[in-house]
Amino acid sequence: MLALRLLRSAGCIACICIVVAASGPSALFAEDSVILPTPRIVIYPGDIIKDEWLADTAVPGSAAQSSVAARAALVGKAVRRTLLPGSPIPVNAVASLKVISNGAKVLLLFEEGGLIITAYGAALQEGSAGEVIPVRNLASGLMVSGRVQADGSVRVGGG
Repeated sequence: MLALRLLRSAGCIACICIVVAASGPSALFAEDSVILPTPRIVIYPGDIIKDEWLADTAVPGSAAQSSVAARAALVGKAVRRTLLPGSPIPVNAVASLKVISNGAKVLLLFEEGGLIITAYGAALQEGSAGEVIPVRNLASGLMVSGRVQADGSVRVGGG
């Protein structure tokens, strides 16, 4: 810090750049910097994030509060808005892939003990694996709620 003050007072701007470059990018941030995954390239809405598109970058601690902290939470997710290289990725900029789209015909599955009942329904909203969505039973017209499965079926009630 003293060296920077001396260089500034001498009016040597080029020397300041050399000192900062020699000390590395982490010197630009305070001690509260955090390593976060950031894009290496511009990633556009609708793209599915790949591991090779990410780099670990030191960012200020204040930027980490609303950003995704782990690569595993990003890889395979869909991008909602354009992500720029080197910028922390906000939590709300990515979403899980939608397994079921609104209005899609889905298999309803009820399973309890040894009893298995299947039927078809129309999804009343889109859903990712693990989310609970409303579905209208096509045979009875009744609305039920169930948890979306990775295979695109919806598990209702039971175990």
